[in-house]
Amino acid sequence: MAISDIREFAHLTDADVEALGRELDAIRSDIERSRGVRDARYIQNTIRLQRTLEVIGRLALFRSRERTWWLLGTASLSLAKIIENMELGHNVMHGQWDWMNDPEIHSTSWEWDQTGPSAHWKRAHNYAHHTYTNIVGMDDDVGFGILRMTRDEKWRPINLLQPVANVILAAGFEWGIALHDLTAAKDLAGVPHAQWNSEPNKEFAVKAGKQVLKDCVLFPAVTGPAWRSTLKANLTANLIRNLWAYAVIFCGHFPDGAEKFTPDEFERETRAQWYLRQLLGSANISGGKVMGFMTGNLSYQIEHHLFPDLPSNRYPEIAARVRALCGKYDLPYTTGSLGRQYWLALRTIHKLALPDRFLRATSDDAPETSSERKFRHVRANVGLSAITTDPITGRRRGLLTALRTHAEHAVAARRTKAAVRHRKTLATSSA
Repeated sequence: MAISDIREFAHLTDADVEALGRELDAIRSDIERSRGVRDARYIQNTIRLQRTLEVIGRLALFRSRERTWWLLGTASLSLAKIIENMELGHNVMHGQWDWMNDPEIHSTSWEWDQTGPSAHWKRAHNYAHHTYTNIVGMDDDVGFGILRMTRDEKWRPINLLQPVANVILAAGFEWGIALHDLTAAKDLAGVPHAQWNSEPNKEFAVKAGKQVLKDCVLFPAVTGPAWRSTLKANLTANLIRNLWAYAVIFCGHFPDGAEKFTPDEFERETRAQWYLRQLLGSANISGGKVMGFMTGNLSYQIEHHLFPDLPSNRYPEIAARVRALCGKYDLPYTTGSLGRQYWLALRTIHKLALPDRFLRATSDDAPETSSERKFRHVRANVGLSAITTDPITGRRRGLLTALRTHAEHAVAARRTKAAVRHRKTLATSSA
């Protein structure tokens, strides 16, 4: 099963975990004390850029019957929607800019350009996901209720359709998130899911109706003779935004190295252990400033899960300090290119669509799911204790070293089995 003892898995003592927590608290305090003019200028400039891009796109679409203007309008509108979704909507509603006390840029007042109501998203995401991150059975964002992303979840025949469901989810990501959040809102309100006139259903219908009316009727109508091409541009921009948001989210949550946890771990969790779970349950996307900005700085998913309410423009400097802490405590810092991270997530989606009898690894020792039990066989065979120190250098041997040792042991075991099979083949042929 998934990780049930995070200290054993991380190869840290209780004192180590608490010390790590204090160092992460210190990072939070430093950033909170230093928030100021440059951060305010960043978010204000981002809002101006997003609005400028949207105006350019809308104006260009008046001539969208000409291919060049259609491409310009669609590209500009796509960028505006991505920035509004990733760097503005997501981060503002996390409360990252509440410290400014600006009523326009505040988590309580921001309504994003997306199908689902922001109130639904904040309840499902800010609370449920960021509290129960990657806890199987508690965090509904593990597969969003339609994809099996860990072997801890029982296989069902419908999982055979995962590759198709994944494509549909990617193309309609805003609708998938909206429906996912609607379900969470109904659960919180305690209303039957089939009750069509419930308050959550009404809130969803009003917001979704406004979005459809805006993108499919009002904006196309404004451009007059170009309404058909404007409608096509609006739908294309929404599709591009959906695909990008989907890719960023999946790359930060589901590649190898983004660990899963059991409810047992959560029940006895301290604040420091919560930090450790966020660090081990997330993955980053490597890239420069453009990648950071276009992902809403969710390319720093580790830092976002550690500090979801700190300004996103500060994640790069936070990342340098978090990475140094990982080195100090010999913990992995999971990161990779956008292509690599998505390939690993996609591999999991297709692999776990199959029944377990077709899978070789277990939920204790699989690329996408593992637990503290994966190390026990190695310890028994090579004498690796749960927590050790290199006798020569004095350097900590923690989780990162344990993972390397485990991989080396697995390679050696495969070579030994291959050699045994080869000898048996030779013996059979000589006989």
